[in-house]
Amino acid sequence: MSARPPADTGTADDINVGPVSLASLVLGPRWTCTTTGRSRAGVVLAMSRNDGTEVVAEVERCCAGRLRHAYPVNAHDVEVRIAYASSPEVLTDALGLLARAVQAADPRCRRVVFAAPAGDPKAVAAAEAAGLRYVLDVDVPGADLSLLVAEPEWVTTADRDLDRVPGTLPPKL
Repeated sequence: MSARPPADTGTADDINVGPVSLASLVLGPRWTCTTTGRSRAGVVLAMSRNDGTEVVAEVERCCAGRLRHAYPVNAHDVEVRIAYASSPEVLTDALGLLARAVQAADPRCRRVVFAAPAGDPKAVAAAEAAGLRYVLDVDVPGADLSLLVAEPEWVTTADRDLDRVPGTLPPKL
């Protein structure tokens, strides 16, 4: 995986970015999904696992959603909300799957964000088990939330050469 973001292929004004659409996420062999609702910046998905487990997921661009003023949002950041998870294990499975699917569908996505209710250790533990990391607690109208994120390698890779401007070539010796 490259430590640089992929070239921009379009705008993030809606759920479609260039040729990819967050409404057509590929979930793999164990889960299927059907789009049950759409907005300018998000989709609602009915997800079913092959064992009959069902959840509802909302996938929304953070810049147009409830988190738009909660942190320094990037245009390609996506919030994933899961409803009706019957257990922490189901939440973990669905979150991990959706985080990977969103990152595959939109290579410019810097963060897949899950906002757990503040003070809900089971939701935080489920998200961490799915590979997300806790970042901070925020207040949004009507809720106190703990934000957890999944970030691609190109976001988390640090340039350790402090004597050079990031993005420039190393000096010739």
